[in-house]
Amino acid sequence: MSVIRKRTEEEMSSRQWERAWRQHWQTTGFSSYELRLKDSVAHGQRDFLMQPRSLNREDARLRRIMSEFEQGFRRLHKLGPAVTVFGSARVKPGHPYYELSRQVGRQLAEAGLAVITGGGPGIMEAANRGAHEVGGLSYGLNIILPHEQKPNPFIDENIEFHYFFVRKVMLVKYSCAYIVLPGGLGTLDELFEAATLLQCGKIGPFPLVLVGRDFWRGMRDFLLFMAEQEGFGTEEIGFARITDSAEEAVELVIRSLPPTLWNHLHPIEARPV
Repeated sequence: MSVIRKRTEEEMSSRQWERAWRQHWQTTGFSSYELRLKDSVAHGQRDFLMQPRSLNREDARLRRIMSEFEQGFRRLHKLGPAVTVFGSARVKPGHPYYELSRQVGRQLAEAGLAVITGGGPGIMEAANRGAHEVGGLSYGLNIILPHEQKPNPFIDENIEFHYFFVRKVMLVKYSCAYIVLPGGLGTLDELFEAATLLQCGKIGPFPLVLVGRDFWRGMRDFLLFMAEQEGFGTEEIGFARITDSAEEAVELVIRSLPPTLWNHLHPIEARPV
């Protein structure tokens, strides 16, 4: 294939992506966007600026944010060693990734670790379900969305959040390891939040394990390319280990935990599924 032809096809693909993106947002609509509204131009810009900012509105928002942090701290501080499982909300029961996540949750619970997820359906539900089925602790940190995300039925304690960033802090703060299964943009956001905090020494060092070799291969190759371009050092990437095995993922977590945590684990005897 000639270079010109390849570039033409890439440009066509890019335009198709752009059209699809625009059509999607024309259908779903835009959320309101706030800008500071100056008095001198208030009348002329009122139609354009859907919601003016004010000190009172910002103060109210700050109180809501603080109340969500306080709720998370109060309800999660008592949690013992826990692992957060990230992954797609769109995977259905019976899908190989769903069953893999279910096994991850089960084996984490059997090892004596609490399981934390985003509380929704799909891979999150599967991990909570696996822990719940063997009598382990199963927590869900659910996000309130315009199209409601209902908490899955396998959660011992459900905590709801309006703000994504507050929820993400809680998903990371109260875990001593992270297991990431296939997902979408939200999963990538959570993965790189944890990876960045580990890289900068703000948490850990804790294990960050990716499950699903075929799914994560492309991202791993791109990260290795970035390292070759001196974007970061390979020693800074804490998730070089990728596996297809729930058992191996949990073993990697257990082996990587600080010895001081081992005495706090209370393993559960394995039960037949």
